[in-house]
Amino acid sequence: MARGTTRRIDMLLEFLRLETTGGRLLLLATAVALLWANLPGGTYEAFWSLSPPPSALLDALHLDLPLAVWATDGLLTIFFFVAGLEVKRELTVGELAGWRAAALPAVAALGGMVVPALVMIAVSGGAAAHGGAWAIPVATDIAFALGVLALAGSTLPSGVRVLLLSLAVIDDLGAIALVGVLFAHDLRLLWLAGGLLLCLGYGLLHRLRWTPVWLVAPVAVGAWACVHAGGVHATVAGIVLGLLTPVRTRDGEDESACDRLLHRLHPVSAGVVVPIFALAAAGIPLAAAGDALGDPIAQGAAAGLLLGKPAGIMLGAWLAVRVRLGALPTEVRWGDVLPVAVLGGVGYTVSLLIVGLSVPGAAADAAAAAVLCASVVAAVVATVMVRWRGRTRTSPA
Repeated sequence: MARGTTRRIDMLLEFLRLETTGGRLLLLATAVALLWANLPGGTYEAFWSLSPPPSALLDALHLDLPLAVWATDGLLTIFFFVAGLEVKRELTVGELAGWRAAALPAVAALGGMVVPALVMIAVSGGAAAHGGAWAIPVATDIAFALGVLALAGSTLPSGVRVLLLSLAVIDDLGAIALVGVLFAHDLRLLWLAGGLLLCLGYGLLHRLRWTPVWLVAPVAVGAWACVHAGGVHATVAGIVLGLLTPVRTRDGEDESACDRLLHRLHPVSAGVVVPIFALAAAGIPLAAAGDALGDPIAQGAAAGLLLGKPAGIMLGAWLAVRVRLGALPTEVRWGDVLPVAVLGGVGYTVSLLIVGLSVPGAAADAAAAAVLCASVVAAVVATVMVRWRGRTRTSPA
């Protein structure tokens, strides 16, 4: 490959690694999806409903799926694999190493899951208690939230970013665990056993240092296919494989397998996977926004993200500090935590995934519209708060 081409590819990858890039591409993909879905002719629905040609192999593996499902069950697994890598790294050698360091974001994330779910059930009049819809507001969109913070919060201490990243990856881990439990259907134990064995094989290959791409990648893909065929949402495989990836370097290694994969896959996740998922999931008819105003599930989702999420995160963080389980990161004050809590209301990616799994029929459009609107409002409010907080910190006493 020519040197100029290689340099341009490296520059593109570095651009995609920027935290602001993921958020911008997500917004662009959302705008395109909304425009496309509201064009006459129904091409949006027709495109994402396309399925591969009939194949005995795909049918046997339960992979004869339309494009929209490939985006949610297939590509999004890469996103959760990267999230699993980030969780493993932070808990092992990062800012969350040690139980006391992990306690504050863990308890805050737990509060940021429980309180929004309760708010959603209450506001929906109990309608969200059935079918798993109560889980819609439990997650935070990592790419979007970190992008907002990177754009607006450059004057805040680095511990604010660490706190947001920790919260986001922990509650995303919790959310995908909920997906695996709530939306498992027609469980096929042999397939799941095969997926477990392949996941363990992936971990063993890393332990033995037999990690050429031609060997590890088929094992990972095989684990994903078995989990999907077993009736569990396939993104669970991504989290499990990420958590099984070694974080510490060994003799003769310049970087760990986790760091190497994060470096390679983060731009793919933020710059390709998440925007394609948004393109597949955010195409909502404009009429759905009006329907959301009168739909109890949509009302509950918006309230859970905008009210329950900040309240739950702040309550969890306060309790962790109050009972001395954890402490705020260095130089971070309670005034810095509040914008982070509001940013937690940017549900987007995982919230839209749960909408598609838990809300049937036309009501799904109204719920998805509520998630989009609430996420945008949370991002705007948090941006204002972060900038105000930054000016307050830098202004002379």
